[in-house]
Amino acid sequence: MPIIEVTLTPAPHRTPEVKRALITALTNAVVDTGVAPREAVRVILREVPAEHFAAGDVTLAERRAAQAAAAASDSQKG
Repeated sequence: MPIIEVTLTPAPHRTPEVKRALITALTNAVVDTGVAPREAVRVILREVPAEHFAAGDVTLAERRAAQAAAAASDSQKG
């Protein structure tokens, strides 16, 4: 029984329909490669808050805030 785990941060464009399509695509990939039959495939989507996910000691929330501040600063300059 294959288990596919996907970790994401919440995003406005990631509607329930988009997540459902992801589950279907992942399941189909396993079935199409002959790894297992559809009924044996398990998919787990985990949504982790941006404040709980870091790369290089910077959380995604901090990175997004810095990018937004830089963009705002750039738009004020010109």
